[in-house]
Amino acid sequence: MITRTVSKNPRTTRGNLVNDLQRAGTKVTKATISDTLRRQGLKSCSARRVPLLKPVHVLARLKFAREHFDDPEEDWENVIWSDETKIELFGKNSTCRVWRRKNAELHPKNTIPTVKHGGGNIMLWGCFSAKGPGRLIRVKERMNGAMYREILSKNLLPSARSLKMKHGWVFQHDNDPKHTARATKEWLCKKHFKVLEWPSQSPDLNPIEIFGGS
Repeated sequence: MITRTVSKNPRTTRGNLVNDLQRAGTKVTKATISDTLRRQGLKSCSARRVPLLKPVHVLARLKFAREHFDDPEEDWENVIWSDETKIELFGKNSTCRVWRRKNAELHPKNTIPTVKHGGGNIMLWGCFSAKGPGRLIRVKERMNGAMYREILSKNLLPSARSLKMKHGWVFQHDNDPKHTARATKEWLCKKHFKVLEWPSQSPDLNPIEIFGGS
């Protein structure tokens, strides 16, 4: 019963299992439950936060992966990755624990879907490439399309120069409305910046997330 219940609902707590078994006429301790699940290869872990994906997002990510599967390493070394992130100054996001097997952290039952918004007290824009970090700036006002283009105007090309990017380098940003706005697209085109086509709801594909943690 214990393993079956956890398989159906990985977020079940040991306390819930103790109560369920008591109602069924069996008295056990939390330690016994932990030992039983451990013998089945299950342990309590923090649920992994992942993007909330709709079927259209899954297809777009799969298309992106197939299109770039055979890209040589040199191509990725010529990409400038960018993102904005909000940093919580006080407190921390709540966590949820799940019972799962080894290497099953990304199974849908063991994850917490997230969306690209939320609270925060400091907002930053930054970029980097395989050659190192580019500029990192604090955004002091609510960002709109005009401000985003101003940030790129003052920081993107200087970052590319300091990183000594090769001719034809590629710029990556996600599908935030400020990034995909017509005025932004026209500005990027006018400046002759090559932009990497990016699947929506895919912050986990951006290596800058390792640093930003957004």
